[in-house]
Amino acid sequence: QVQLVESGGGLVQPGGSLRLSCAASRSIASITSMAWYRQAPGQEREFVAAITVDGSTNYAYSVKGRFTISRDTAKNTVPLEMNSLKPEDTAVYYCNVESRFGSYWGQGTQVTVSS
Repeated sequence: QVQLVESGGGLVQPGGSLRLSCAASRSIASITSMAWYRQAPGQEREFVAAITVDGSTNYAYSVKGRFTISRDTAKNTVPLEMNSLKPEDTAVYYCNVESRFGSYWGQGTQVTVSS
């Protein structure tokens, strides 16, 4: 069974940067898209950013221009570069991979933006 493991979360001051990564335990066949979601306390999980197999990207309006999603095919990871972080970016961030054969989710990594 494929496992997704997120890393790179932590505590950062407003205006700071973090780089999240998502690694799969093994190669996933027929991937259609890879994405990041987040869930703040008391709120529903929301879409953050996605990248398709052809490299097309899509971002939530709240993070556009600050976050960058990419795909490292050699390392089988999905980095999320987060800049100009705001307190409202505080949440647990989840990696998601969609394929023809199923949907995969990681356990999440905590990002806290606070002074």
